[in-house]
Amino acid sequence: MNIALIAGLCVILLGLIVGYNILAQQRKQIESHKRQEMAKHIAVIDATEELIGNAHNLPYSGTLLVCLNKKILDSLKAMYEIDDSDKSIKQRISATQAQIDQIKQSYSNRESTSFKVPDNDRQAISMLKLVKRLRSVVKAEHSKGRLATQAFVAENARLEKMQLKINIENVIKRANDAKQKGQMGTAQQLLKKAIDVVSPKTDDYSQEMKKHLEQMHSDITHTLNTGHEKLQSEQEEERSDLDELFAPKKKW
Repeated sequence: MNIALIAGLCVILLGLIVGYNILAQQRKQIESHKRQEMAKHIAVIDATEELIGNAHNLPYSGTLLVCLNKKILDSLKAMYEIDDSDKSIKQRISATQAQIDQIKQSYSNRESTSFKVPDNDRQAISMLKLVKRLRSVVKAEHSKGRLATQAFVAENARLEKMQLKINIENVIKRANDAKQKGQMGTAQQLLKKAIDVVSPKTDDYSQEMKKHLEQMHSDITHTLNTGHEKLQSEQEEERSDLDELFAPKKKW
């Protein structure tokens, strides 16, 4: 009887140990999943804050700023659901919501800054990469139902126009630099490519730039033609001088 009791107690004890280990393992897995989810949301917040930090480099609309801040707000709320014991998260939620309300009032009809022409190719590439990231975020937020279709269409068109503007303004600067260096052929090629890009577009900016680019291209073509005619004239004068110099002498 004692042996049976001891055996039963051992079985119960073994069951408790196994059960405890299973619960501990499950708890460990849950905690690991929570840490992964928290890390994912923190990464989203950091990346979005980086985008917001570039609002002084590119013109951000109120719609875009609200979209980015709402993305942060959604991640903060998800983090609070995972760990509601962290009071700092709740404070950040309140601060972010207040920031969104302020943006709606302050940026309803204006942008964060004016457009600045890139100083060089490297800066232009950096600006284009930033616009590409912003368009990806806007598209993703729309697909998740966090950005209304009308707002998405308007913002996506605005960012697309900005991409075009960065490219065209950079081409104009490169063409002017080439002209100053006497590289008229290079300037002519750059302008021709830019004209081909804006020609199919019907918006006001594209049509205005088309006229401007065509005028620049015409001026350079005129300069090249004038230089060619001048060179031909000089060569003809040189040949005339040589012909006169080596012409047979007249006998008097």
